[in-house]
Amino acid sequence: MKDTVKYIEAVGRRKTSIARIRISESPKMSYELNGKDLNTYFPTPELRMTATDALTKSGIAAKWKVTSLLSGGGIHSQAEAFRHAFARALITYDIELRKGLKKEGFLKRDPRSKERRKFGLKKARKAPQWSKR
Repeated sequence: MKDTVKYIEAVGRRKTSIARIRISESPKMSYELNGKDLNTYFPTPELRMTATDALTKSGIAAKWKVTSLLSGGGIHSQAEAFRHAFARALITYDIELRKGLKKEGFLKRDPRSKERRKFGLKKARKAPQWSKR
């Protein structure tokens, strides 16, 4: 007979980054992001704070074992995608947390992304220099 472990799964996105996260209750808090520890994967305190904001702002006392697969984008957008996924997983665990997390803006998928380049232009909006003659 298989020993089943109960976990909650969620997906978070930001720009081109995608974070797939699994959380399960554990005796102590632990993070594993693409096989690395949180402090190794996010080297600066600002990135670590961004990634764990959903848990700290929700004020939940439960301890979690967090495993995540992050892909695409840069390290900052991956931290925000991780926060989005973590917030989604927490409201699956306890719907009462939704009001506080929604107020903080952690449940909204930030739609801003890089604008595509148009033909005839150098970048998305930058035009070549114009001369009258």
